[in-house]
Amino acid sequence: MRIDLHSHSDASDGTSPPSEVVRRAAAAGVGVLALTDHDTTAGHEEAGRAARESGVKLVPGMEMSCRRDGHSVHLLAYWFDPADAALVRECELIRQARDGRAEAMVGRLTELGVPITMDMVTAVAGGGVVGRPHVARVLATLGVVPTPADAFTAEWIGTGGRAHVTRYAPDPLRAVALVRAAGGTAVLAHPRRGHPLPDAWIAELAGAGLTGVEADHPDHDEPARAHLRGLAADLGLVVTGSSDDHGRLTGHRLGSETTSEQDYEALAASATNHP
Repeated sequence: MRIDLHSHSDASDGTSPPSEVVRRAAAAGVGVLALTDHDTTAGHEEAGRAARESGVKLVPGMEMSCRRDGHSVHLLAYWFDPADAALVRECELIRQARDGRAEAMVGRLTELGVPITMDMVTAVAGGGVVGRPHVARVLATLGVVPTPADAFTAEWIGTGGRAHVTRYAPDPLRAVALVRAAGGTAVLAHPRRGHPLPDAWIAELAGAGLTGVEADHPDHDEPARAHLRGLAADLGLVVTGSSDDHGRLTGHRLGSETTSEQDYEALAASATNHP
């Protein structure tokens, strides 16, 4: 059984509707798929219908945006109660901060002479959670950068860039606590991508209830994967593998990285809200 525990739809910054994500997963031979849009569960209902039709087992999930010491940290949450009041409120605060940041970035880009508007960004987002990738896609459409990936530089909207704006996000310790209180379980997403997270942070999160770490990720090289596997063994964490698929932005790579059945079962067992 192929298990992919990290994917995105157009409910956040993916390019495909939730139902299409599920159908593509089935076509790629994925038997278990987690839909983990940023700070929202808006795509779950549509994805669930498609999963029942295609025979894919859908894991309800979300990728929570966190921040510590100025660094972005992403937490994959699974099987939590989507109606949990504290978690719902926190995600609403994060989404509001995303919208405010997008507006501020559009303002900075306008000052830099880019003919961009917030309407362009929200149109690309299509009603989903607004994020930097949507701004990047508009910049590419306008011909400011060759591809959306080229927008994530110091010249434009990369961290610390001319048009970059920081935003509110909870400390990952708080996020882990919220997910656990909502009956879910948490995995640290791609901790070696971009700015590598210190091992001490991961150890602290493990002590606070983190269940796993995403070692096998398309942006992790072999030394990074080996390091994370060793760290996970030392800390008693589950190791996951996931595609982090964003549709055409990442080349439709569902199933390119997978989680073992043993680790999946251990992850599921750690969630009190698991059916």
